[in-house]
Amino acid sequence: MANESTTHAAGGENPPELKRVMGPKLLLFFVVGDILGTTIYSLTGKVAGKVGGALWVPFLVAFVVAFLTAFSYLELVGKYPRAGGAPLYVHRAFGVHFLTFLIAFAVMCSGITSASSAAQAFSGDYLTEIFGSGVEPVSWLVALGFLLVLAGINFRGVGESVKMNVVLTCVELAGLALVIVFGAIALISGSHSAEVTPDPGRLLEFDAGTSPLLAITSATALAFFAMVGFEDSVNMAEETRDPAKTFPRALLTGMVITAVIYLVIALITSTLVPTGELAESDGPLLLVVKAAAPWFPPILFSLIALFAVTNTALINMLMASRLVYGMAGEKVIPGVFGKVHRGRRTPWVSILFTSIIAMILVSSLEISDLGSTTSLLLLLVFTVVNIAVLVLRKDRVEHEHFKAPTWVPVLGALTCAFFASPLSGRPMDEYLIAAALLGIGVVFWVINYFVKGKADFQAENLSK
Repeated sequence: MANESTTHAAGGENPPELKRVMGPKLLLFFVVGDILGTTIYSLTGKVAGKVGGALWVPFLVAFVVAFLTAFSYLELVGKYPRAGGAPLYVHRAFGVHFLTFLIAFAVMCSGITSASSAAQAFSGDYLTEIFGSGVEPVSWLVALGFLLVLAGINFRGVGESVKMNVVLTCVELAGLALVIVFGAIALISGSHSAEVTPDPGRLLEFDAGTSPLLAITSATALAFFAMVGFEDSVNMAEETRDPAKTFPRALLTGMVITAVIYLVIALITSTLVPTGELAESDGPLLLVVKAAAPWFPPILFSLIALFAVTNTALINMLMASRLVYGMAGEKVIPGVFGKVHRGRRTPWVSILFTSIIAMILVSSLEISDLGSTTSLLLLLVFTVVNIAVLVLRKDRVEHEHFKAPTWVPVLGALTCAFFASPLSGRPMDEYLIAAALLGIGVVFWVINYFVKGKADFQAENLSK
């Protein structure tokens, strides 16, 4: 990248900029589409299993924590309207290459764990509804096959335009709209299944096996996975018209829309379906549709749900493989990960690497562990980003931009750090998984450091 900049400067030409095609509406759809996906379709039941009938509480708390961090991202993207996201901001704030690498690798790992949870969701109750219980014994093979298909699509080179994202978002919203409309009608008119007994009292019930506070915090640690995705939008800064003005309204509006959708679905779900049934299912919204509208074809809703988790998984695997490729290009991990296939022009080594890790995770972990690990990794990243925004206050820029009240990033850093800590009720297994994933990156970084250092030493001697 340094060589490219030098070339442009020497030639007296400016490097070409990305085309700014995104206005407020397209950016809003992008934000909503990036947040919606696997969690609400597959992990709602697991959240209920942790908190009890008061399913709406952890989703509300998760929204507040994410909303605080969003203000920090808005200040940073307005201040530095470039693609790059968390690693760019952290590097500007601290200038420590190893810390920047860890942040980038943590974001990459969160994409892999998110895609892995989507793979398990794909092979779960929604697929069983379509093909019958005969697929249950080989569900792990289905999940592995799902990841192989994603790797194949990734290898061929999938470029999803922002306008296509609008279509995908509409399909995902359609499924959630069905749940909300059918659920509301069933509760108001009593047209629900005869086997269902709606119980609004469940909305104030907490898991009897623990204190309400610990039930909320441990469930929020998983529910936070539902709100992630908003941070990816900052990578579209260079393709957004007037990002300093466009981002605040689009990002905050998009988060409010998704939060309202999640809260309404949580209220309907907990009222219609007993907590025990929810906790045992990785297709909780299918249970809601069956309870609220027994006449509606469950296979059709299952297809919509499979589409939603597939889209989430594909986007995350694309992001993860390109991050590995980018780190190889910046020479912070071995250069072999930057190899590009001559025919397909795609980073085949990084695609292979991220796909193998995802397959290992799918084969060895439960869907709730994968979702919790994703939220853990991103909460750690968000903690550092909230601190970075305060450090960068000393860096002045000429253009006007959004500035968050100082207490917001402070509270954002504290809340993210809390929900990433054992105090939130997280089991130690999640820290071991996260440490193992980041450990892989550290090994690559150390190998590259010594190999690169040796090569630089030899080059210096040859120049003499």
